[in-house]
Amino acid sequence: MEMKTAEFDYNLPANLIAQHPLEDRAAARMMVLRRDTGSIEHRCVRELPCFLQSGDLLVVNDTRVIPARILGKRTDAGGKVALLLLEQCGP
Repeated sequence: MEMKTAEFDYNLPANLIAQHPLEDRAAARMMVLRRDTGSIEHRCVRELPCFLQSGDLLVVNDTRVIPARILGKRTDAGGKVALLLLEQCGP
């Protein structure tokens, strides 16, 4: 089976991308996939214990997103410039 990166393109409005954590972290949204039905629900993190059962493994992703794409305009010729930063070199 061949996958193309275009399959992962989707519209994500900028206002839906969190810039700062919520003051009430338990109010953060989470997506729940019901494996038995395939249905998807949008819930709050405070409800997480309702979905966990004995023996479940919870993996926590604590990575951070850095502002990695910089868009600009050349002052000499007016052309567009885009920089993509792939890794952070310092603190």
